Amino acid sequence: MRIGIVCYPTFGGSGVLATELGKALADKGHQVHFITYQQPVRLTEYNANIFYHEVRVTSYPLFDYPPYETALSSTMVDVIINHQLDLLHVHYAIPHASAAYMAKKIVAVQGITIPVITTLHGTDITLVGRDQTLAPVVAFSINESDAITAVSENLRDETYNIFDIKKEIEVIPNFVDLNRFQKKAIDPFRKVIAPHNERIIVHASNFRKIKRVLDVIKIFDKVNKKIPSKLLFVGDGPDRHDAENLCRELGSCDDIRFIGKQEQIEEILAVSDLFVLPSEYESFGLAALEAMAAGVPLISSDAGGLPEININGKTGFMSPVGDVDSMSRNAIQILEHDEILKTFKFNASEQAKKFDIHKIVPIYEKLYDRFLIRTMPVKKLSPEKI
Repeated sequence: MRIGIVCYPTFGGSGVLATELGKALADKGHQVHFITYQQPVRLTEYNANIFYHEVRVTSYPLFDYPPYETALSSTMVDVIINHQLDLLHVHYAIPHASAAYMAKKIVAVQGITIPVITTLHGTDITLVGRDQTLAPVVAFSINESDAITAVSENLRDETYNIFDIKKEIEVIPNFVDLNRFQKKAIDPFRKVIAPHNERIIVHASNFRKIKRVLDVIKIFDKVNKKIPSKLLFVGDGPDRHDAENLCRELGSCDDIRFIGKQEQIEEILAVSDLFVLPSEYESFGLAALEAMAAGVPLISSDAGGLPEININGKTGFMSPVGDVDSMSRNAIQILEHDEILKTFKFNASEQAKKFDIHKIVPIYEKLYDRFLIRTMPVKKLSPEKI
């Protein structure tokens, strides 16, 4: 198959999922064409079956804002025609699904039919979709897709509640490459972070308010007073400044490190003991799943799709959003004794196996097959058979 994948190229869940899916499809022999404004961060290795097409946006004095969606549609058209794509798989409704609709209509004039599959990831529905200036376009783009998937049952239900969707939304969960996250802990690396064998707690996100990074610091402060620990913040974003200020107020700066965006997060997770994700909402929680794949138990809120991956009392614990005291007690319960921590680590790793990339990617392949239009060669009959 020749597949066009349209996504954001950033560290966010939708971009990571789209890139990992494309890489897995390329490894299976499919030709994959990434269409976005810069090379995806997870696209770091050469693969003969992977192609990257940059969307170039030209600014004109007439426009206050660069017309990215128009440029994206034009790039899609170019790739569809010149690389004879079989289908487009767009991740995130706006602007990718709407741009794909325009591209589909443009190539139809030339007699080309291109199926469009839209995967919903979360904030394109729960945040962007609630903006009344964008909601009609979001709903239209989803309904005009040939197939719609969501990364969790919760997100599917939220989409139906928010929009008048006429088509079936199929749930295909996020996945993880287990091989990538089954790294052995490097003792010298761990000792640099925790020189006195402290527990290592991790949070990874884009530091937006919905991630509640201040709660992470409050939880850590309570845990650290009971169990000597270190906290690693992976990522960056608008709430980092407030997080740093709170660290100073609580006097915990010496035990907290902000290490920025990391492409090789598996190395960090390999030496970690606990992952904390107290988000106000998660459509799925891909960062949490990656932590579990590395054998790191999870302290999380019970919001959105998190209950679909975190088994309360087994792979970690869940608490209501904002319940810092409960999350702190649960974290201490996991970290206090080595044998308990070992059990939670094992359970987290076993749960992650349900979302193995080798189980999920074939589901996408079957979905693609349903919408592919294949031109069968016409068998010419010999004159005597006419």
